[in-house]
Amino acid sequence: GIPVTVFSSPENLHFIERIAVRHPGLNIAIDHMMRAAGKRDEEAFARLDDLLALAKHPNIAVKATNMPSRISGGYPYARVHPFIHRVFDAFGPKRLFWGTDVTNLACTYRQGVTMFTEEMPWLSSSDLEWIMGRSLCTWLGWNG
Repeated sequence: GIPVTVFSSPENLHFIERIAVRHPGLNIAIDHMMRAAGKRDEEAFARLDDLLALAKHPNIAVKATNMPSRISGGYPYARVHPFIHRVFDAFGPKRLFWGTDVTNLACTYRQGVTMFTEEMPWLSSSDLEWIMGRSLCTWLGWNG
């Protein structure tokens, strides 16, 4: 009943999947959209399809944290939007969590927020309500 967050390399996703299957009551959130450490731009998300395959497990969610740090170019970091869109399409707004990882953020905190709230017109106001906090609170059992 305790949710966990993991940061995994793409090579280890099969372990996460085995745990998710074996423990269906365990909520697992994969941090940083499982981007490859030390990589930038498209190379950082080269194995995104492996992550998307895990969407079939209802106890797996994804944190879209610190997306600007691995993308070239400035705000609004449009090069990362298609990757976020693909994760959104696979997991939906109730299993996609926004976050900044403010200690390593490559932009201002405000830009980290508005990149989602103002720069991704394909996200509805309801989607944003979920992604920007409601989904994480629900995932953690903070429904009060």
